[in-house]
Amino acid sequence: MPILLIIIAIILLIIIPGIRIVNQYERGVVLRLGKYSRMLKPGFRVIIPYIDHMTKVDVRTTPMDIPKQEVITRDNVTVNVDAIVYFRVIDAPKAVLETTNYAYATSTFAQTALRDVTGNFDLDEILSKRDEISIKIREIVDAQTDKWGIDIENVKLQNIELPSDMKRAMAKQAEAERERRAAIISAEGEKAAAAAVAEAAHMLAQTPGGLNIRTLQTLEKISTDPSQKTVILLPNDLTDAIGKVVR
Repeated sequence: MPILLIIIAIILLIIIPGIRIVNQYERGVVLRLGKYSRMLKPGFRVIIPYIDHMTKVDVRTTPMDIPKQEVITRDNVTVNVDAIVYFRVIDAPKAVLETTNYAYATSTFAQTALRDVTGNFDLDEILSKRDEISIKIREIVDAQTDKWGIDIENVKLQNIELPSDMKRAMAKQAEAERERRAAIISAEGEKAAAAAVAEAAHMLAQTPGGLNIRTLQTLEKISTDPSQKTVILLPNDLTDAIGKVVR
């Protein structure tokens, strides 16, 4: 009996250290005596203790911030640009065997690509073509990280920080543009009002008695004012006759 217990204890000491649980979102990369052996899928797994070594790799999509990078644009403007990269491990053995730290390697290369790509655009293009720049960065980084078993799913530029003097210049330009548009709108309104007045005057002149009616309406408005007034009305025929004599 003591011998049996000793055997059971030895077996447990061998098996228990070799028990591994691989989560659904992980893959286990097993090295046997330092050499790649196999990849373990999710579930209850057993490896040989002291001989096998397993490294877990998260295969979920992982967002990674790219720190702010100082970039000199093609038109010699210094800006600070940062971005976010979404990547996922698609080949766990490559991610473990081809680089010491696949996340750090991806981040470092993405920073370089961010500086290189944005430096080939003018400032106006960087501000207006974010999606195009993001696609170019993703293509460059994805081509490099493919050999590490990493898939770059997306890259998004986040903040583009301009120099203070550039911000002030752009603010003045925007204010001048708003004032220009306001002046154009005001001029168009005055033009439309003048056209309406001219059209109304023409219609009154063509309508018999129209001017008399308009005159009476004007007198009615004036009469509401309590101040004293002296109004002299002349018939249209008399004014026409006076006009002819003067001419």
